[in-house]
Amino acid sequence: MKRWLALALVLALPALAQEALKVGVVVSATGPAASLGIPERNTFLMLQDLLERTGGVAGRKVQFVILDDASDTTQAVRNTRRLVEEGVVAIVGTTTTPASLGMIPVVAEARVPTISLAASKDIIHPVDAQRFWVFKTPQTEELMARAIVADMVARGVKTVGYIGFNDAYGEGWARFFEAEARAKGLQVVASERYARTDTSVTGQVLRILARRPDAVLIGASGTPAVLPQRTLKERGYAGLIYQTHGVANPDFLRVGGADVEGTLLPAGPILVAEQLPSGYPTKRPSLDYIQRYEARYGIGSYSTFGAHAWDAWLILKPALERALKRADPAKDLAGFRAALRDEIEATRGLVATHGVFTFSREDHLGLRFEDSAVMVRVEGGRWKLERTFR
Repeated sequence: MKRWLALALVLALPALAQEALKVGVVVSATGPAASLGIPERNTFLMLQDLLERTGGVAGRKVQFVILDDASDTTQAVRNTRRLVEEGVVAIVGTTTTPASLGMIPVVAEARVPTISLAASKDIIHPVDAQRFWVFKTPQTEELMARAIVADMVARGVKTVGYIGFNDAYGEGWARFFEAEARAKGLQVVASERYARTDTSVTGQVLRILARRPDAVLIGASGTPAVLPQRTLKERGYAGLIYQTHGVANPDFLRVGGADVEGTLLPAGPILVAEQLPSGYPTKRPSLDYIQRYEARYGIGSYSTFGAHAWDAWLILKPALERALKRADPAKDLAGFRAALRDEIEATRGLVATHGVFTFSREDHLGLRFEDSAVMVRVEGGRWKLERTFR
């Protein structure tokens, strides 16, 4: 009996050594940000199937533990605590800026490397004791504001109105856009706010129209960004309308319809991958992602948001491979998490769908403006490349 028990234990050791690497994922698959979070979730479901077919990472199985925060900061924090307790080696998420900011103290206290899928620069800057553990893949509002203002200047815009979310996303955009606009000689003549769940912004739009701006920037994301634009059109506004990269998904086009025709926005280059010039560094990985995603979810279903999730994995996979050479998560989870954080920060020249990532101790975004931003116009219900910055 003892001999059989000993043999069973010996046979079990390889299985224990190959225990799956758990990676936590938090996304907004429901709620106001669902049009962003669903393609992120779908991307990780696609990755799970791919990894099961190809053998995981360095011979280790990978399990994505995917949780929905319902576009709610409190739920995102609750999900993060749950993932920490489940022993994940890293966390990816979440979709929105307010919820991502709420997650930072939790992952910092638990010392879990995290890659956010939200836009705000405040998520990763400055790289202090808490943000030491946090990276992100989406372009910041600061980087994209630079693209918008450059386009406005090229079109002769002199005065601008702004309306954005009354949360960290909208405030961040207001701050960085207004600073960039002033630096380039533009005047912001109106600045309004609204909630993601509002059903009317008539008062805010009337105040903007009273100032007669040459252009209006809407600092919002997902389908709630349609409301101010539709109201501007209904009230006869004929100037230029800009949106942020937070609307670069098919649902914005579907919900907005004719009201969003002519919209100008900065976006990650994957949004117009087929229109990019040959030799553009992100063109090949972008087309690869699009082909994989559309083969699973349908033609025209991809978005820049799912691609942010894909980029997070492109960064995380080689970092996991390197960290596994330094520590064993089954024996020393804390040590492995620390090694993985260091290996993510050591990422250099990684070509992904949104740009070329090179992290450093001071920079946990790692994107260059020239590679990661293009200007796009909505034309005929489709995305059309207006200009690159290379």
